Amino acid sequence: MIVLSDDKTRLDVARVHGWLASSYWTPGIAIEQVERQIAGSHCLGAYHPEHGQVGFARMITDYASFSWLADVWVDEPARGAGLGRRMVQWFLDHPDYQTVRRFALTTADAHGVYAALGFNPLMRPERLMERLSAAFAAQLQVAS
Repeated sequence: MIVLSDDKTRLDVARVHGWLASSYWTPGIAIEQVERQIAGSHCLGAYHPEHGQVGFARMITDYASFSWLADVWVDEPARGAGLGRRMVQWFLDHPDYQTVRRFALTTADAHGVYAALGFNPLMRPERLMERLSAAFAAQLQVAS
């Protein structure tokens, strides 16, 4: 049985770094940046008794009105059993998030996973803006 825990001391940071460095959204990310992201976020690990950490997700939040879901990852052998949904639902059900009015995320390929949990396309996309670092903007242009 896979256990979920938000105890940051249990995280296998090297494994999380490997996953994120291989992702389409943070290719090649430095481990130091992953460590800073973990330090500044509410993180969740998924742990298999024989295989160790098999999932990761984090929430960037003020715990009052806004939360940004990021870096949801399920290790390849553990995929297809609903673990990604289970991790996201864990955050949505957590007592610290019950006053949050807006949860946001970005995805290129998991719209169905998030739609099943109540996420929708932006109601007012014309109001959303972003400011990217020059290096990250260049990286995204190469990837698209």
